Amino acid sequence: MNVFKKPVVYAVVIALLTDFGTKDYFVAAMKGVILSINPNAVVVDITHEVPPQDVWTGAFVLKSVYKWFPRGTIFVAVVDPGVGTERAPLLLQTRNYFFVGPDNGVLSLAAQEDGVVAAYRIEARLPRVSRTFHGRDVFAPAAAYLSLGISPSMLGAPMGQWKRLEAPRAEYREGALYAHTIYVDRFGNVYTSATEEDVRQLASPGDVLCVEGPATIRARYVEAYGYASPGETVALINSEGYLELAISMGNAAATYGLKPGQAIKIRRC
Repeated sequence: MNVFKKPVVYAVVIALLTDFGTKDYFVAAMKGVILSINPNAVVVDITHEVPPQDVWTGAFVLKSVYKWFPRGTIFVAVVDPGVGTERAPLLLQTRNYFFVGPDNGVLSLAAQEDGVVAAYRIEARLPRVSRTFHGRDVFAPAAAYLSLGISPSMLGAPMGQWKRLEAPRAEYREGALYAHTIYVDRFGNVYTSATEEDVRQLASPGDVLCVEGPATIRARYVEAYGYASPGETVALINSEGYLELAISMGNAAATYGLKPGQAIKIRRC
């Protein structure tokens, strides 16, 4: 046996998504735990600016980004208003990835899209576990152990049921699309649940759409932001394939009082 054999180096990506922000020490503590267990882990920040306790937005962001990471990436998503309660700490193994976080739906959109292979209730954790910081004490160590090649079955017990969120869809009837707002980005652009396929039933680029909801909006349907004049309200298909409302050089969400979860009706004016 060659005792001088080069040791295996585990340089697995661990991607973090939280609502912790960057002002406090919370994210750094999670990274410290991960790197203490596996100093070779590659820790990547997705975002820590999910609105506080906004499980839906966390789930949507995770679904939008996970597929661009290398196979085997471990995602840790901590948006956890139920921390310290009986909600389970969850590990989902999918066809290509691992997802770690609370069993409140934040993992579900991404994991279901990739295809869940197995689910576990995490039992591995730090020796002392607080009731308010499972990101540090439960989820970070589980991700770190996974990055060392430890089997998920060694970290917890199989789970049969876990919480799933359902993404809203648009419905076309009587010449209109009935949809919901689902996400607002930092530019104030508003994603709706209507897809490019949905919109084809209704309009073509150049048409004007009337959007009825908290406000009545007239938006020209364009192919890209660059076709809008400064201050003009437009609708377009964004990079995720959803119909988006935007104001060139402005903020559509603030201007029209839009936020995720609102019902809207879209028709051609």
